Amino acid sequence: MSYSNIVDLLGKDAEHLLNHECKTISKDLLHLPGADFIDRSFKDTNRNPQVLRSLQALYGHGRLANTGYVSILPVDQGIEHSAGASFAPNPIFFDPENIVKLAIEGGCNAVASTFGVLAANSRKYAHKIPFIVKLNHNEFLTYPETYSQISFGSVDEAWNLGATAVGATIYFGSDDSNRQIVEIAQAFERAHELGMATILWCYLRNPGFKKDGVDYHTATDITAQANHLGVTIQADIIKQKLPTNNGGYNAINFGKTHKQVYSELTTDHPIDLCRYQVANCYMGRNGLINSGGASAGASDLSEAVITAVINKRAGGHGLISGRKAFQKPMNEGIQLLNSIQDVYLSNNITIS
Repeated sequence: MSYSNIVDLLGKDAEHLLNHECKTISKDLLHLPGADFIDRSFKDTNRNPQVLRSLQALYGHGRLANTGYVSILPVDQGIEHSAGASFAPNPIFFDPENIVKLAIEGGCNAVASTFGVLAANSRKYAHKIPFIVKLNHNEFLTYPETYSQISFGSVDEAWNLGATAVGATIYFGSDDSNRQIVEIAQAFERAHELGMATILWCYLRNPGFKKDGVDYHTATDITAQANHLGVTIQADIIKQKLPTNNGGYNAINFGKTHKQVYSELTTDHPIDLCRYQVANCYMGRNGLINSGGASAGASDLSEAVITAVINKRAGGHGLISGRKAFQKPMNEGIQLLNSIQDVYLSNNITIS
């Protein structure tokens, strides 16, 4: 996709997003993506050589290889949202091999999925594209829903099926979050011992995060703190939803914040809001990837490109987009993934 095509997809938001200059947290303070990112950010850490190799394998695969950016296809929604809700729009993805095929043909850096999906294809594909095994899930059959992420397998099992990395979700703010934090911290320690990279889905879940009709589950200030907790338990990459608002702490009158978060470190511009998320990933030492979100049909392509532009210009490391890609014909899913990647490959789209 050409730069002019990207501009067309941005539509009325093109000037707002492409010409914005971030005056909150300077990009000069960030550890920015680049071909040498693993060396710059991880060689002096406690990560062992096997982890460094896994990180390089992840950042060195697909159309974005060795750019410092990643494009990941995540398909754990069969558990998280139910198989029917996820795959009915395109039933070929009930077959797990097609999930891996989409990631490969779509030029992704890696495919993230469940133990079952990746185990079913490990001998055929684990050496052809990096596997990210999702360790835990909210199984979505318990009623009423409990927001409890539970383990579906072990770190050692993930290693045995050829995983380059493991992923996990923590529902920060939920009644069960303390258990999840302890379990995933231990799991990530074991993953690093075995030489795998670690990715954390940093999500918020608490009814109290909705106030006066406004949902603060995607507020910049609270999601950024979830990111900070995630890198604290040594997630190498943080997956977070793109922020949609700010001021969650003040609105729900909970926790601690500072007035300068709102007066100096953020504005209402989406790139500045995302920049604060990046800052809470140790100023970009650990990469921030944003979620692609649910499929909305005809607007999926433009929405994906907008999200990619915001993430890239904020100093993020890429997109992890699933439903927008697999809930449509294979060729259209490939086109969408390639369009996301083209944003990161474009020299005309710079970090703000």
